[in-house]
Amino acid sequence: MANKWLERKEPPSTQWNDYARDRARIIHSASFRRLQGKTQVLGVGESDFYRTRLTHSLEVAQIGSGITAHLSKKYKDDLPIRDYLPDANLIEALGLAHDIGHPPFGHKGEAALSEKMWDFGGFEGNGQTLRICTRLGESSEYNGLNLTRRTLLGLLKYPGVFNDLKALTGPTEKPPKCILDTERRELAWIIDILPNSDKDEFLRIDNINPSNENGRTIYKSFDCSIMELSDDIAYAVHDLEDAIALKIINAEDFRLWANENNIEGYMKYIDDLFGTNHPKRKKVISDMVHRFIDSVEVKKQGLFKEPLIDLKAFVKEDISKEISALKRLTYKKVVNKYEIKTIEFRGGRLISELFDILNQNTEKLLPERYINRIKENPQVPKERFVCDFIAGMTDNYASMLYDRIFTTNSGSIFSKL
Repeated sequence: MANKWLERKEPPSTQWNDYARDRARIIHSASFRRLQGKTQVLGVGESDFYRTRLTHSLEVAQIGSGITAHLSKKYKDDLPIRDYLPDANLIEALGLAHDIGHPPFGHKGEAALSEKMWDFGGFEGNGQTLRICTRLGESSEYNGLNLTRRTLLGLLKYPGVFNDLKALTGPTEKPPKCILDTERRELAWIIDILPNSDKDEFLRIDNINPSNENGRTIYKSFDCSIMELSDDIAYAVHDLEDAIALKIINAEDFRLWANENNIEGYMKYIDDLFGTNHPKRKKVISDMVHRFIDSVEVKKQGLFKEPLIDLKAFVKEDISKEISALKRLTYKKVVNKYEIKTIEFRGGRLISELFDILNQNTEKLLPERYINRIKENPQVPKERFVCDFIAGMTDNYASMLYDRIFTTNSGSIFSKL
């Protein structure tokens, strides 16, 4: 069965390492390049120092590679685990691709598109990632980036379909975590080689947990669990570094946070984190990342026959709480900051108004290739292709197009979008 995870919908044109090819196709895709112009936490253009979605994705890929190297040593004599560890090309491919479906203006842009698409198959950033990889990417006319089955499985953070989840909630600021209705067949192909009993459990939706207001699937693949830990570590540590460097979080904020969360070990870092010696700050950030990487372990859940979904990477409860606490600090002091919230609000409103005008004037305002897709796919609501167009924009492109359409005396046919 393991070899079937290397299958693609189309045979490769050259003989090369399968996962190296996946990684290369992601790097050379337009969707990956556009991440340089998409918001991570702080708005693009506010500074040339902090992370964008592109640099964040590069760091997630590097951390993922570090985790697999750590696990290879830790489990070198445990063959059932060692033999299913992803190689460096595979885990880097997942880190590089995990955010390519996210729209401009971060989560406010995602919420705006989710609201507009509620009656037309939904929108969610992770679902759009799968859509790009299986349909919209430029490596194949019909199969997107035409990635291997195992890579696609690793990108399935939430293997539930929108229409199966929307009944559990209404449109909210937090879209259901899902894939889109248009990729239902792609999901079926990815998990086709799993035993039937595995499929049913893997796709099961949790609608009982009261903290999970939108409902979501419970499980993800082994590779995806490594990628998700990498994402959490990058968010917790590197976004903190940006906030410190830009003086959004100060030493007193950090001291109070450490006390509130009973993490006294962080007190020794304060002078180096908030001093003027940049190499010392970078050393602390590096040490934090390595400590988190070295804490990763693997467990066999005993729930599935297929090891690729039964194995799970995790960190122990104390480390998990520490990572979560760091993420909350960044959210409280950065994401929830008044100035950031106003920028986010503007971005969400811009996306909402842009969607309405484009949807009402598709023949006049959509690029020709999107008009052609609407005509070639009459069974798909045209709103899906309007959504594809907007979701693929960078923050700056969306702003310039908005200004060209709505703002008096703004824009010229000679100014590039």
